[in-house]
Amino acid sequence: MLTHVVLMKFSDPGDAPEAKKLLEGLKGRVEQIGDLSVGLDVIGSEVSYDLCLTTTHASAEQLRGYQEHPAHLEVAAWLRPRLAARAVVDHLT
Repeated sequence: MLTHVVLMKFSDPGDAPEAKKLLEGLKGRVEQIGDLSVGLDVIGSEVSYDLCLTTTHASAEQLRGYQEHPAHLEVAAWLRPRLAARAVVDHLT
């Protein structure tokens, strides 16, 4: 099992709730997602990111399929111009 973790910092933190809604809408639409969770930061420290996305995939090929899926690309196109920073970790579980 591969776990994909993405931390996002928005230029305008007010975009984070809409991003959460859009990302949660991928579950059930993208067959390569095993599980998906999205959390919003509640502390707001100087080192905090605004949103954490975690997805699971059966394999690296499934992760690539998710990343190339039209629904994911649509959400990514909305996200990219709004992001100030992003960090990703993909690890085996």
